[in-house]
Amino acid sequence: MEPETESPERSPAVPDASKDGLSTRPSAADPVPFRQMDKQSGFDALLIGPNGLRAGWTIVLFVLLFRLFLMTFSTIALGIYPGLARYDYSPITTLVSELVPFVAMLLAGALVGLFEHRPIVDYNLTGPRRGVSFFSGAVAGFVALSLLVGGLALGGWLRFGPMTLSGASILKFGVLWGCVFLLVGGFEEGTFRCFLQFTLTRSINFWWALAIVGVLCADLLLRSRGQVGLVAFFWMTPLSPVTGNGFWGVFAAGALGLAPCVVVHLRKVEGGGFWQAAWVTSTLFGFIHTGNNGENWIGIFAAAAIGFVFCVSVWVTGSAWWAIGCHAGWDWAETYFYGTADSGMQAQGHYMTASPAGNVLWSGGTDGPEGSLLVLGAILLLLVGLVVVYGREKAGIRD
Repeated sequence: MEPETESPERSPAVPDASKDGLSTRPSAADPVPFRQMDKQSGFDALLIGPNGLRAGWTIVLFVLLFRLFLMTFSTIALGIYPGLARYDYSPITTLVSELVPFVAMLLAGALVGLFEHRPIVDYNLTGPRRGVSFFSGAVAGFVALSLLVGGLALGGWLRFGPMTLSGASILKFGVLWGCVFLLVGGFEEGTFRCFLQFTLTRSINFWWALAIVGVLCADLLLRSRGQVGLVAFFWMTPLSPVTGNGFWGVFAAGALGLAPCVVVHLRKVEGGGFWQAAWVTSTLFGFIHTGNNGENWIGIFAAAAIGFVFCVSVWVTGSAWWAIGCHAGWDWAETYFYGTADSGMQAQGHYMTASPAGNVLWSGGTDGPEGSLLVLGAILLLLVGLVVVYGREKAGIRD
């Protein structure tokens, strides 16, 4: 039922799920299973699959380790740099605040990989021409955001103000914000398109994907009514009540992915587990952005949509490096270079100055360019560019 996994130098692992939705058949690219038994007890079967610990428990282990490291390093960072307590969106404060989860994610992923007998780069960080993928992604992200800003300006929905930096400050703040967004791209893509996408791909089926997306939507519905959500127990901390209409973006993303995933499931598409996992990780990516102040439903949907584009980039390039570069390039252009709002916040030390004007539906309002309907065109452009540039290379590879 499941295709064997290709060599990680050619494409990401894309085995489809087995009937129970939690186990996979080993392939040549998989690590040697740490436990192989002809007969397993019921408890063993619940925890252990042919390739070791089942993916669901792998994710639970990752979350536990990540939360532990995050709390530890946050306490240490706050003691060393008290400025974190009054977050001001300056480059130094943001650099420290982004370094903490990045290091926590790296350590959690490395320990889980050690437990699974695989190096951390196996989580969608191998593949051909990684440097080229990263830099082409960074350029693509900058260009796509620039076209979005240009469209907003031409339509009268964005107005530019005076430059705020000059001389050596341009380079200084440009480098600082570049480091910040390398950490942002590394953390978010490392979590979603590397660890989660890889781990879910080897285990998930349509029914598990549907259940996870359903839980995310139910959680938002409960929290929008002031009740305790369903995700709080798994994340081990209460989540803030949902305000505004941003949760509709998650509902839209979940609904949009339903029909294609049903088709993948019914037709037993080879490598279907990858696309079921992409549905989950993209919807989850939109879900985590509902906690940002100033987000509207378009911005939330856009986060889920670009998350899907990043999944496609893993499929066509063989790694997550293009996604990391694109993520960093997009955020750097938005926050530093053009100085637009990002989820209701405007950074200190940005090069240009821009403010929304006119109809919020087109300007994005406090959400910034990501909250404008025009962002969907920029995301579509990224998707088409990926298919055109990398499609021919992918066409001859069996995944």
